[in-house]
Amino acid sequence: MLIDAGFSGRQIRERLARIARSPERLDGILITHEHSDHVQGLAALASKLNVPIYCNRLTREAIESQMGIRLNCQTFITGGAFEVGDLQVETFSVPHDASDPVGFLLRTPAGNIGFLTDLGHATKLVLQRVRPAHVLVLEANHDVKMLQEDIRRPWSLKQRILSRHGHLSNDAAADAAQEVMSAELKHVFLGHLSRDCNRPELAYKTVNERLQKIGASHVRVELTEQHLPCPTLDISAMQNGSATVTPAVPEFPPTSVPRPDFPPQQVLL
Repeated sequence: MLIDAGFSGRQIRERLARIARSPERLDGILITHEHSDHVQGLAALASKLNVPIYCNRLTREAIESQMGIRLNCQTFITGGAFEVGDLQVETFSVPHDASDPVGFLLRTPAGNIGFLTDLGHATKLVLQRVRPAHVLVLEANHDVKMLQEDIRRPWSLKQRILSRHGHLSNDAAADAAQEVMSAELKHVFLGHLSRDCNRPELAYKTVNERLQKIGASHVRVELTEQHLPCPTLDISAMQNGSATVTPAVPEFPPTSVPRPDFPPQQVLL
């Protein structure tokens, strides 16, 4: 299962191949919202492959309007749940400047995966819906000070990013991780990092230090990168408490490789 399709169709195929996967083997593509950094590869995949696409009605209409295409989608109602094989997908609304943006909680026989990116703040509903997660993909988009001091962005864009319908800062990500903390949560993957207004080591330090401060030493914090696959988690091993993370990148992701702002988004499950 792929969440979002922010790369080109060719890039998606190449990146799946790095982890011994192919688009033809996908059971479906879940779409969070219509922004181009989340769907620019969707048209190519939809035209060449018979892969089911799952999104809500307003997101489908927005994608069709901006791309000038018709999508054969399986439409869900935000707040509802549906099944894809043995995977149960729970959807919930998130505060972001899109038509009807959503997050996901994926319930699998091996464990629950929360997916939470592109939101200006973590509402009580959002926190409640991802609290059952054993693994959480969490946005840590920017450092507030770096964003405020950035000379490339106009003030209007800074206001958008900092707004309650923008993106989570490192501190806001740490707050969210603290709020959803449980004995069952084992892994937090930080994503959607800004190239100019964040640094991987800063995002990691902010969230990891908060978790250590509250005694959540059982949680492993990982960084995701746009240009390389992140470490692969074998979630099936969590049932016996021996989940393994296979590094796909150096222990600390390199900061010298430029990343587009915002990096294209997709996650393979």
